[in-house]
Amino acid sequence: MPNDAALYALSVDLGNQLLAAGLRVAVAESCTGGWLAKVITDVPGSSQWFEAGFVTYTNKAKRELLGVTQATLQEQGAVSEATVREMVAGTLHRTDADVAVAISGIAGPNGATPGKPVGMVCFAWGRGGAVIHCRTEYLSGDREAVRRQAVRIALQGLLDEFATQLA
Repeated sequence: MPNDAALYALSVDLGNQLLAAGLRVAVAESCTGGWLAKVITDVPGSSQWFEAGFVTYTNKAKRELLGVTQATLQEQGAVSEATVREMVAGTLHRTDADVAVAISGIAGPNGATPGKPVGMVCFAWGRGGAVIHCRTEYLSGDREAVRRQAVRIALQGLLDEFATQLA
């Protein structure tokens, strides 16, 4: 499990790459409750490459702030690749960011449903005009461990998904 120094190092790396490429990132979070935006903004000078962060913990917030459709939430649920895909699209539409990431999951200890256990976290990464990539992970540990791992995956995913574009 990464510690906060590891998350900070990933944020610094991401910031350096975004700054060099002249790009800005925005984030949409649910189960991480703003932790991703916090880790990013811990980096001095992040205002040069961090555009915005949305913490959309409820379905209503996902609909109203990011444009996630009611149909997606009813048919797929808040913790689904369809939802995080729409969260990324909404983030890119509502900000001037070039790149976005979204996270929605079940950090526990409660909230599991049939087929969606505690530790299930969905991620999406996108860039304006490009395909949105999604992934679901099944993370272990307590609530804090799941959330910390989700932040790491989101950061690493930005670096991995856009390595060729950010280099």
